[in-house]
Amino acid sequence: MSSQPDTLDLVPDQNAVASAMQWLEGIAEREAWPPKLNFGLSLSLDEALTNIVSYAFDDPSQAGHPPCVVLSCRQDSDLISLDIVDNGRAYDPTKTPPPPLAASLDEAEVGGHGVRLMQHYLHDLRYARTDGRNCLTLIARAG
Repeated sequence: MSSQPDTLDLVPDQNAVASAMQWLEGIAEREAWPPKLNFGLSLSLDEALTNIVSYAFDDPSQAGHPPCVVLSCRQDSDLISLDIVDNGRAYDPTKTPPPPLAASLDEAEVGGHGVRLMQHYLHDLRYARTDGRNCLTLIARAG
Protein backbone atom coordinates (compact mmCIF):
# COMPACT_ATOMS: atom_id res chain seq x y z
CA MET A 1 0.00 0.00 0.00
CA SER A 2 1.35 3.42 -0.85
CA SER A 3 2.14 6.00 1.80
CA GLN A 4 -0.98 7.91 0.72
CA PRO A 5 -4.17 6.49 2.25
CA ASP A 6 -6.98 5.18 0.09
CA THR A 7 -10.04 7.35 0.74
CA LEU A 8 -13.77 7.23 0.05
CA ASP A 9 -16.32 10.01 0.59
CA LEU A 10 -19.84 8.80 1.34
CA VAL A 11 -23.29 10.24 1.79
CA PRO A 12 -24.69 8.24 4.75
CA ASP A 13 -27.68 6.75 2.95
CA GLN A 14 -28.98 3.26 2.12
CA ASN A 15 -26.12 2.76 -0.40
CA ALA A 16 -23.26 3.79 1.89
CA VAL A 17 -22.51 0.42 3.46
CA ALA A 18 -22.52 -1.45 0.14
CA SER A 19 -20.24 1.18 -1.43
CA ALA A 20 -17.86 1.03 1.52
CA MET A 21 -17.72 -2.76 1.45
CA GLN A 22 -16.94 -2.76 -2.28
CA TRP A 23 -14.20 -0.14 -1.72
CA LEU A 24 -12.62 -2.18 1.10
CA GLU A 25 -12.83 -5.41 -0.92
CA GLY A 26 -10.93 -3.70 -3.73
CA ILE A 27 -8.15 -2.73 -1.33
CA ALA A 28 -8.07 -6.23 0.17
CA GLU A 29 -7.71 -7.80 -3.27
CA ARG A 30 -5.02 -5.33 -4.38
CA GLU A 31 -3.03 -5.83 -1.18
CA ALA A 32 -3.66 -9.61 -1.04
CA TRP A 33 -4.88 -9.53 2.55
CA PRO A 34 -5.34 -12.94 4.18
CA PRO A 35 -9.01 -14.04 4.43
CA LYS A 36 -9.19 -13.66 8.23
CA LEU A 37 -7.86 -10.08 8.06
CA ASN A 38 -10.25 -9.19 5.25
CA PHE A 39 -13.19 -10.73 7.14
CA GLY A 40 -12.37 -8.95 10.42
CA LEU A 41 -11.97 -5.52 8.82
CA SER A 42 -15.05 -6.00 6.62
CA LEU A 43 -17.20 -7.11 9.54
CA SER A 44 -15.96 -4.20 11.67
CA LEU A 45 -16.50 -1.61 8.94
CA ASP A 46 -19.97 -2.99 8.22
CA GLU A 47 -20.92 -2.84 11.91
CA ALA A 48 -19.56 0.67 12.52
CA LEU A 49 -20.90 2.20 9.32
CA THR A 50 -24.33 0.60 9.68
CA ASN A 51 -24.62 2.19 13.12
CA ILE A 52 -23.46 5.58 11.82
CA VAL A 53 -25.94 5.54 8.93
CA SER A 54 -28.76 4.32 11.21
CA TYR A 55 -28.27 6.56 14.26
CA ALA A 56 -25.82 9.44 13.80
CA PHE A 57 -27.78 11.83 11.63
CA ASP A 58 -31.28 12.13 13.07
CA ASP A 59 -30.34 15.02 15.38
CA PRO A 60 -32.17 18.22 14.31
CA SER A 61 -29.30 20.38 15.61
CA GLN A 62 -27.12 18.95 12.82
CA ALA A 63 -29.56 20.05 10.10
CA GLY A 64 -27.30 22.92 8.94
CA HIS A 65 -24.49 20.55 7.98
CA PRO A 66 -24.91 18.06 5.14
CA PRO A 67 -24.25 14.58 6.53
CA CYS A 68 -20.98 13.06 5.38
CA VAL A 69 -18.70 10.13 6.11
CA VAL A 70 -15.09 9.83 4.96
CA LEU A 71 -13.19 6.54 5.04
CA SER A 72 -9.43 6.29 4.80
CA CYS A 73 -7.28 3.19 4.88
CA ARG A 74 -3.51 3.07 5.29
CA GLN A 75 -1.06 0.30 5.95
CA ASP A 76 2.45 0.19 7.31
CA SER A 77 4.60 -2.90 7.76
CA ASP A 78 2.67 -4.17 10.80
CA LEU A 79 -0.74 -2.50 10.99
CA ILE A 80 -3.69 -1.49 8.84
CA SER A 81 -5.66 1.53 10.04
CA LEU A 82 -9.14 2.27 8.79
CA ASP A 83 -10.51 5.67 9.83
CA ILE A 84 -14.24 6.33 9.73
CA VAL A 85 -14.91 10.07 10.12
CA ASP A 86 -18.44 11.46 10.26
CA ASN A 87 -20.11 14.73 11.21
CA GLY A 88 -23.01 13.10 13.00
CA ARG A 89 -24.00 13.10 16.65
CA ALA A 90 -21.13 12.44 19.06
CA TYR A 91 -20.90 8.80 20.07
CA ASP A 92 -17.95 6.86 21.45
CA PRO A 93 -18.57 3.13 20.95
CA THR A 94 -15.44 2.29 22.94
CA LYS A 95 -17.11 3.63 26.11
CA THR A 96 -20.31 1.61 25.79
CA PRO A 97 -20.06 -1.70 27.64
CA PRO A 98 -21.39 -4.65 25.65
CA PRO A 99 -24.36 -6.49 27.10
CA PRO A 100 -23.59 -9.61 29.12
CA LEU A 101 -23.16 -12.82 27.20
CA ALA A 102 -26.24 -15.01 27.32
CA ALA A 103 -26.08 -18.59 28.55
CA SER A 104 -28.02 -19.79 25.50
CA LEU A 105 -29.31 -18.52 22.17
CA ASP A 106 -32.83 -18.44 23.59
CA GLU A 107 -31.70 -15.97 26.26
CA ALA A 108 -29.62 -13.81 23.91
CA GLU A 109 -30.78 -10.28 23.22
CA VAL A 110 -30.56 -8.80 19.75
CA GLY A 111 -28.17 -5.88 19.34
CA GLY A 112 -25.34 -4.38 21.30
CA HIS A 113 -22.71 -6.99 20.47
CA GLY A 114 -21.04 -5.22 17.54
CA VAL A 115 -18.23 -3.65 19.57
CA ARG A 116 -17.47 -7.04 21.14
CA LEU A 117 -17.14 -8.56 17.66
CA MET A 118 -14.97 -5.66 16.50
CA GLN A 119 -12.68 -6.00 19.52
CA HIS A 120 -12.34 -9.73 18.80
CA TYR A 121 -11.13 -9.20 15.22
CA LEU A 122 -9.20 -5.95 15.64
CA HIS A 123 -5.88 -5.19 17.30
CA ASP A 124 -7.27 -1.88 18.60
CA LEU A 125 -10.36 0.32 18.35
CA ARG A 126 -9.93 4.06 18.98
CA TYR A 127 -12.32 6.98 19.10
CA ALA A 128 -11.82 10.75 19.12
CA ARG A 129 -14.20 13.70 18.70
CA THR A 130 -12.53 16.68 17.02
CA ASP A 131 -14.05 19.80 15.43
CA GLY A 132 -17.58 18.37 15.50
CA ARG A 133 -16.54 15.09 13.88
CA ASN A 134 -16.37 11.53 15.16
CA CYS A 135 -13.27 9.58 14.20
CA LEU A 136 -13.38 5.85 14.80
CA THR A 137 -10.15 4.08 13.94
CA LEU A 138 -10.15 0.33 13.31
CA ILE A 139 -6.64 -1.12 13.64
CA ALA A 140 -5.74 -4.63 12.50
CA ARG A 141 -2.46 -6.50 12.34
CA ALA A 142 -1.30 -6.72 8.73
CA GLY A 143 0.01 -10.26 8.94
